Amino acid sequence: MPASAPSRRRTLFRHHDFRQVWMGDTVSVFGMELVGLAIPVMAVQLLDADEFEMGLLVSLQMLAFLLIGLPSGAWVDRWRKKRVLVLGDLSRGLVLLSLPAAWVLGVLTLEQLFVVAFVTGGITVFFDVANQSYLPEIVDADQIGEGNAKLQASQQTAAVVGPALGAALLRLIGAPLTIAVTSVCMALSSLFVSRVRHVEERPDPADRRPLRTEIAEGLAFVVRHPLLVRITACTGLSNFVSSAVQALFVLYILRDLGLNEATLGLVFSAGGVGGILGALTADRTARLVGEGRVIPLSAVLMVVASTGVPLASVLPSVPTLLVGWFLVSWAVVVYNITQVSFRQRLCPRPLLGRMNASIRFLVWGPMPVGAFIGGVLGEQLGVLPTMWLSVGGALVAALPVVLSPLVGMRELPRRLDALQADSREE
Repeated sequence: MPASAPSRRRTLFRHHDFRQVWMGDTVSVFGMELVGLAIPVMAVQLLDADEFEMGLLVSLQMLAFLLIGLPSGAWVDRWRKKRVLVLGDLSRGLVLLSLPAAWVLGVLTLEQLFVVAFVTGGITVFFDVANQSYLPEIVDADQIGEGNAKLQASQQTAAVVGPALGAALLRLIGAPLTIAVTSVCMALSSLFVSRVRHVEERPDPADRRPLRTEIAEGLAFVVRHPLLVRITACTGLSNFVSSAVQALFVLYILRDLGLNEATLGLVFSAGGVGGILGALTADRTARLVGEGRVIPLSAVLMVVASTGVPLASVLPSVPTLLVGWFLVSWAVVVYNITQVSFRQRLCPRPLLGRMNASIRFLVWGPMPVGAFIGGVLGEQLGVLPTMWLSVGGALVAALPVVLSPLVGMRELPRRLDALQADSREE
């Protein structure tokens, strides 16, 4: 049983350690929302980045998931996850501070932006693996779904407030100083997580096996299960496509549609509202349509809603973008809460870091490739044709879960023995 775990009848609002992790995660993701808006705006407005350079920038932000995604899980399983979270936020804050410092000194370059994007992405690899593996350490297994829903609700709240505030800050103080504000968020996040009382037992170094063996265990856990492998394929393909859109989205809004930073922030905030609603309704939706069925259902909705981005070029731009981004975000959050809770409750705790890292490698590894290809296609074909191609890609991404047993399942396996039985049935 995790230390400090409350009674199953008590809400996680009254769980001290969960509250600290919850507040820390919310503040951290709030800061990253500001960064996610300010860095591409800085590249476009201050450094005149073109389609290819924007694709390269987004690709570098995610490249570490492809390069070190698999071994990161084995390493995190050997470390104390609380320490990884605290040091991760502190180091990201310091690296990001180099951008406003260079701007003040008049030496800011696109090359520095690329380096900061790559280094920050590398730190995020370890931070995210530890973050997803830490929740089962501090709460009971039957509280994991509640914990993920609360984390998603807070994260999506930050996704609403972050872009709106970020857009205001961009107009008031500019992109470099907006990035400087994130250092405060990172410091607060580290402070909250450092207050967690649960004491982790560091795995005995004598029990370690070759890194390759430990990595293979985490990867095998994912690819050998017939449901997990389909979910992972859908998520990986979806991320590949969405990264191509993300690489060009700011350029599309500011240059092609002729909208301003405030509208860009408003669109992202609409997505955050959709995400909050998704977090609040995920459990009810799963009970209504079935825990298994909600995964393909949300994947199909992502395809339909994604048409809002290219349609904004022929329909009223702002309302079309707002509705599309709202629906996409709702579907993504419902999908994520369901599938993340599913895999967390199945995985043995000593394997959590490697399992999460394996999935992150498989679903985030395609993202730098997608972003790079998006930048190339945007330069060669144009931004709008690339956006329409992404809609077709989203349809292909949904097929692994739409054409799967998930469509007929109300309940997903809840225990490891159920997982093994399910694998034999397949």
